[in-house]
Amino acid sequence: MEARLQSILSERFGKTLDTATKNEMYTALLFLTKEEMANRPKIQGERKLYYVSAEFLIGKLLSNNLINLGLFDEAKAVLAAHGVTLEEIEEAENEPSLGNGGLGRLAACFLDSIAALGLCGDGAGLNYHNGLFRQRFANYKQQEQKDPWITEDSWLRRTDVQFPVQLGDRTVTSVMYDIDVPGAQGGRNTLHLFDLDTVDESLVKEGISFDKTDFERCLTLFLYPDDSDDAGRLLRVYQQYFMVSCTAQLILKELEERGYSINDLHKHVVVQINDTHPTMIIPELIRLLTARGMSMDDAVREVSLTCAYTNHTILAEALEKWPVAFIEKAAPCIMPIIRELDSRVRAKYSDPAVQIIDKNDKIHMAHIDIHFGYSVNGVAALHTEILKESELRPFYDIYPEKFNNKTNGITFRRWLLHCNQPLAQMIEELIGPEFKKDASKLEDLLRYIDDETVLRRLLDIKMEQKKQFVDFLFHTQNISIDADAIYDVQVKRLHEYKRQQMNALYAIYKYLDIKAGNIPKRPITMIFGAKAAPAYTTAKDIIHLILCLSKLVASDPQVRRHLRIVMLENYNVAKAARVIPACDISEQISLASKEASGTGNMTFMLNGAVTLGTLDGANVEIAQLVGEENIAIFGRKSDEVIALYANGSYSPKAMCANPMIKRLVDFIVSKPMKDIGDKTCLERLYKEISGKDYFMALLDLEEYIKTKEALFARYEDRMAWARMMLVNIAKSGYFSSDRTIAQYNEDVWHL
Repeated sequence: MEARLQSILSERFGKTLDTATKNEMYTALLFLTKEEMANRPKIQGERKLYYVSAEFLIGKLLSNNLINLGLFDEAKAVLAAHGVTLEEIEEAENEPSLGNGGLGRLAACFLDSIAALGLCGDGAGLNYHNGLFRQRFANYKQQEQKDPWITEDSWLRRTDVQFPVQLGDRTVTSVMYDIDVPGAQGGRNTLHLFDLDTVDESLVKEGISFDKTDFERCLTLFLYPDDSDDAGRLLRVYQQYFMVSCTAQLILKELEERGYSINDLHKHVVVQINDTHPTMIIPELIRLLTARGMSMDDAVREVSLTCAYTNHTILAEALEKWPVAFIEKAAPCIMPIIRELDSRVRAKYSDPAVQIIDKNDKIHMAHIDIHFGYSVNGVAALHTEILKESELRPFYDIYPEKFNNKTNGITFRRWLLHCNQPLAQMIEELIGPEFKKDASKLEDLLRYIDDETVLRRLLDIKMEQKKQFVDFLFHTQNISIDADAIYDVQVKRLHEYKRQQMNALYAIYKYLDIKAGNIPKRPITMIFGAKAAPAYTTAKDIIHLILCLSKLVASDPQVRRHLRIVMLENYNVAKAARVIPACDISEQISLASKEASGTGNMTFMLNGAVTLGTLDGANVEIAQLVGEENIAIFGRKSDEVIALYANGSYSPKAMCANPMIKRLVDFIVSKPMKDIGDKTCLERLYKEISGKDYFMALLDLEEYIKTKEALFARYEDRMAWARMMLVNIAKSGYFSSDRTIAQYNEDVWHL
């Protein structure tokens, strides 16, 4: 490796490993890694998976690819011999702006595991130039800036594959870029990303605003363009249709190249539709098959046996419904197919709840997926049961055989071997290397449950990771925190159902408690990280509240020695890899019945954090695995919450009759807060929480505070806490994405 790196540096820059800059070293490693991946054979199979997703939150790829190629340790050693660390070199790498939250991170983990298991399966999505946005804080508010990531030298490889796509009244020509996905056991798959050469990055002037009407120049500028107006919503439809038309054409092109007939499509192809964004691939495939001479009946049958759908949400507003007029304008060639599918459903079922086009002329994308796909899965045991029993009950009554559960997973290669190397090394010393291939082997750690030497070492590793995070935070945001404090972390997309507002109300409680003279035994550092969608006013107001509280606490000499509130700016995969190994308490506090699964809860568990959470999503399975003594559970259960919504009996005003709750909510609009923050934002949020509180933060607030305080007290018994850490790590193996993918393959894909 050293000789090849020297050669690349000499050829490209006229430098050596001792004279090259970190950027030049990164470029040399990028080229070397791409060469190694290109030498890997493409994974082949009689049947091929296409995993279609609007997001692939792949994160920085250098270390991940080196690990999967078996070159990570050698690369570290070569660099160390020349006085630099791999971590320093990674700083030069842009993070690909191809995803946002759990949906996109899951897709990235799945691609990694599909390749690791040697399964023939590629990803397909869009080549966003700017991603969602780069988050900056100013005046205690979120500001959105464009987040360009594509440089001349990157993981992207332009191909000569092009497809014509009819968008509205124009036909555009796509270009396909590929990113290699190496498998940990050899072989490689590919992530295909579609784009237009006509996209013009200069359209973006200030922030992230641009002319959304000229789709040829703005189609792939941003992930999830602002949908607060019709132009933005229509642009999303253009994006989605462009993505699926390119993917469908690629599928048929590759099917032909592999020597198979379109009449045998379902025998050689499976399409996994990741949430409703790629739904239009169903009518598009039918359109393309009928254009090639297949009858409508046969085309519908073939596609229905080819496509499978993953549902990622219980929130009704997140199940996409597009006006007929939008599809007619953006993708007119599939509208006759959608009407045909709707008429077929109406001929069989009179229930309006299962029809594709409703009385308001809205097209329900999930309904297309369920009627004309062969598998429907939820992403955690509780989530799937809620889909079957309530949210999708009419469909479950029709197609019980289609419904199945596939609890989400994470790739341990990134979330342990890469981001927490000291912990991975300790585990390997204790139980051997088998856990790297079979995460269930982590259970062997339970042999050391009473070994104080091992437990102390576990605590030492956590402390070392906290010190590294202290340095990172000071370097990136000029914020100083104490490594001896308890790190209480809530990092995820900002949404009311995830209830960052409830955590902020706890921060108010703790601030007032310390002001009253109740000093905690140990300092507490509350760490948040989240982006709010640009048009999501309440979410942005919650960020404003957290940033104002951070300033209030930091400015108070009486409080700041005992409490700190930190919000990570521009939270992304790279920052997750820093904060997750340092975390003591993992906040997973969504309103029961609202979080489909979560994946952050799994990454924290794997790294030895203790979960503070509701019985929601995959928290339910975490609790079952670790036992009630190794997790802190609070709050109303999902059936109680569902009943409250059904009978409309929840009242935030009634909750505020509790003097403690009223005091915390009123503090949002108190003089100390208004002296720091924006009066309009704070008053608007106060009215939202005290008057609506749609996701019932006040319902669980009192029990949340009690449970959190009790967990802080438990932290002081360091040996008992270390045992909790060990049990969480040992039981996390179930949440490997390798396990999830093996189950998908066994039950759904049959690759």
